[in-house]
Parts: sequence; C-alpha cells; structure tokens
Amino acid sequence: MRLHRSLLTAAAVSGLLLLTACGSADQAGSGKSGGLHPPALKAPTSLGAPEGQVNLVAWAGYVEDGSNDPKVDWVTPFEKQTGCQVNAKTAATSDEMVALMKTGEYDAVSASGDASLRLIASGDAAPVNTSLVPNYADVFAGLKNKEWNSVKGVSYGIPHGRGANLLMYDKEKVTPAPDSWSAVFDKASAYSGKVTAYDSPIYLADAALYLKATKPELGIKNPYALDQKQFDASVELLKAQNKHVGEYWSDYLKEVSAFKSGDSVVGTSWQVIANLAEAEGAKVEAVLPKEGSTGWSDTWMVSAKAKHPSCAYKWLDWIVSPKANAQVAEYFGEAPANAGSCAQTADKTHCATFHAGDEAYWDKVHFWTTPIEQCLDGRTDATCVPYAKWVQAWNEIKG
Repeated sequence: MRLHRSLLTAAAVSGLLLLTACGSADQAGSGKSGGLHPPALKAPTSLGAPEGQVNLVAWAGYVEDGSNDPKVDWVTPFEKQTGCQVNAKTAATSDEMVALMKTGEYDAVSASGDASLRLIASGDAAPVNTSLVPNYADVFAGLKNKEWNSVKGVSYGIPHGRGANLLMYDKEKVTPAPDSWSAVFDKASAYSGKVTAYDSPIYLADAALYLKATKPELGIKNPYALDQKQFDASVELLKAQNKHVGEYWSDYLKEVSAFKSGDSVVGTSWQVIANLAEAEGAKVEAVLPKEGSTGWSDTWMVSAKAKHPSCAYKWLDWIVSPKANAQVAEYFGEAPANAGSCAQTADKTHCATFHAGDEAYWDKVHFWTTPIEQCLDGRTDATCVPYAKWVQAWNEIKG
C-alpha cells in the first residue's frame, strides 16, 4: 500500500533560490529545460568494483528489507547478488531529502519532481550514464527525458514510478457520478462539510488546473507557472472551497477512515487509497476528471559526492529491474517504471488499474514541479509566483 508522504514545507524556500531559471515545460514533460544551467558535472563512463555498501535516502516503502513485513523484501536479494549493503534513511518530505543530499553522506535519493530540479541546479545530483543501467532500456518511454529528470537531453536519474491525484467520491451519496473537479469547487456547496482536499501548498496547482479549463481568459498554460493574476484567482477559488472542506488530509489512512465513516464523500485522492477504502467496505470510486489532474513521478538520482557510486548504480539498475520494480510498485501503490514489471506483479490487474503503460492517460497528468519566478510555461514577459508565496497563501487559505 502507498505510505504517507508530505510535500515541501516552508523551509524549502531557501532551496528554491538555487533555481536560477527554467524554460518551457508542458504538463507531461518534454525534456526541455530552458534557462536551467546546472554545474558542469560529468556522468561516469565506467564503474569500478562494488564498494560494499550504499547509502540511500528514500520515501517510506521504497527500500524494504523485510523488517516492516517479512513478506516484503527486495533489499536482501540485492545485497546477496551485489555485495552492496543497503543503509537507508527514510525521508518524510522533499525538503528533508534535499537537505540530506547536501550533507554528502548519501549516494542516491528517490526524488519527486518538486525536489529533483533543486538537486540538479545546486550540483548535488550528478548526470547519470543510462548505459550503465541496463534495465533503463525497458523503462516506459513516457518517463524518459522529462523536465524533472533531465536537462537539455542529459539524464539526471532513473525513473522509478508515477501516480495521479484523482477525484474520489462516495457512489451512494454523490450523484450523478462526477467527471469534473467542479464537484469540489463550483459545486462544493452540495456536499458542504464533507469535501476533502490534499493538505499542501502544491494543491494550489489543482485549483489552477481547474481554472485553466473553466476560465480560459486567465490564460493558464501550466498549473505550476502562475503570474500574480492567475495565482490570485487560484487562491480565491481555494478560499471559497475552504468553507466546504471538512478535512484537509496528508495521511492516507485518515482519508480512508473519513470515507468509511461518511465524514468525507468527495475530494482528492490516490488510486491506492480508493482500492484500500473499497476493500474495507467504503462505496467509493476514483476517476481522472475531464480537466486532467496533478500527479507525481519519482526519480532515483545519484549524488555528485557519492562515496559508493558503483553500488549506487547497481541499486538504480536493481530497483527498476522487472521483479523489484513490480514489488515496490505494488507495495507502494503506483504505476511501475519498467514495462516488464507488469508480467511480474502478484496482482495481474495492477498495471491496468494504475494505467502503467497508458500514455494517453498520463498525457492528462501534470506532474508536480516546483514553482519559481521564471515562468515554467516559457513566458519571458511575466514573473511567476514562487513557491514561498504558495506556502504563505496556503496558510491564509486554511486559516
């Protein structure tokens, strides 16, 4: 099951200053990085003998060695095969991941799109030689060379998996079945007090995505690239929604409980939450609304200061190998990165449920990206609102 993760906190603001500029980036990713100019680091051309250990920073559920559940272990086989002892540090936020990688004590990190560009821009993440990761060849094309894991055609990591933020509703209490985010915005009053929303400043992007479809006069192209007028409209939409929200959630267990009890009947969710809630008796359905959605894509990146680079590369290859990637995708609750993983999942419907190879589906997902002053939609005649202001606005919205 997917384990709890948070997004950036206000402390992340200092890291955002490292992003000097960024250019055109569409919702699904084009590999274009515009004005982002990271330090001139080189990827290795070959690897030496394994160093005997590897130090990792990861989301909970990504590096399982059987200690949490004896049946869930893809670390022990890796250690036996490679001779690389895994030392893993679980991080709760992207900001924590960035801070830990700056220490130089860790060899690799499972960075989300709201952290990866900061690591690239600061020189904490090194380019990756994908030819030294044989299993990269079988990674879905839709995950390669995207704006959150590459710069000007240079790869900075190996894709791990992806997921979408969906609209979940109680099938017995929300009728007719909604197909639009209007259910939690313009029509939220119909379920006042029982609407739920993701508890993070990045949720402003969900409001912006809805306004992109419903208020075309605002000219929103990218929900993470908002000028002041677009940003203010998104804030106002969330302030209007706030009086109808019963609970903001960041812990998936709380959302499952709220839908089971009836305290929540409609709101943002993840596919794995819908699966778990349904398994526990809740009458729920999760859909990708017609406006599209926001989502996440995680990337394994190697530290520019890695003390165990050979073991780090062996880990990158292992975690996207068909079997291991299938195991982590099922346990965590996401679409795997390796196309061959779909034949290895215990649940043979997993890849269909999570739309693993459905690129038409992912084209509708706007993956998390850190908002910066240089507009990510390519505009040069406007200044966009940076994440620090998103944090301030989010506190005001909830307050």
